[in-house]
Amino acid sequence: MDGEFLQQLRQQMYRFSLLQLDDPQLAEDAVQEALLGALRNARTFGGRAALKTWVFAILKNKIADTLRQRHRFVDADQLLRSDAEEDIVDTLFKESGHWHRQERPAHWENPESAIRDKHFWRIFEACLEHLPARQAKVFMMREFIELESHEICAAAEISVTNLNVILHRARLRLRECLENNWFIREG
Repeated sequence: MDGEFLQQLRQQMYRFSLLQLDDPQLAEDAVQEALLGALRNARTFGGRAALKTWVFAILKNKIADTLRQRHRFVDADQLLRSDAEEDIVDTLFKESGHWHRQERPAHWENPESAIRDKHFWRIFEACLEHLPARQAKVFMMREFIELESHEICAAAEISVTNLNVILHRARLRLRECLENNWFIREG
């Protein structure tokens, strides 16, 4: 196996873990455990998925286990809506709750084919990295680690209502970023 590929894979795994766990040591431990798990179970890897996908699946399980076991304290000010979050909602929507004309979602030509495009994933990752940390973390818990709502709420010490608001805002920001950086807007 290519040493450069392994180094890149390890860096990607670490960034993903750090985003979820907010602790460099826990992130490093999760990556190490995932890599060890992959080595121990290499004979069971049937090649039905890409190696990277398989190793990330192991990592997702390690992170989910860590999040389920860990209880974090959250500062009260983190639960309050930030000015930046207020600004994006005001920028996208009128007071009536309808989209501003220029901010309406654009028609995406063929999202299914874009998902298979490696360049798309680079843009998506960049958009994800520009989300506020709390939104990115909660979004990744839901969409990539596939934790249930009650598990995310327990790990992040938030209510279901707050979870839904955070996910909604994350999806809005991701959509806007993808429309501005990947999908072509129709005039």
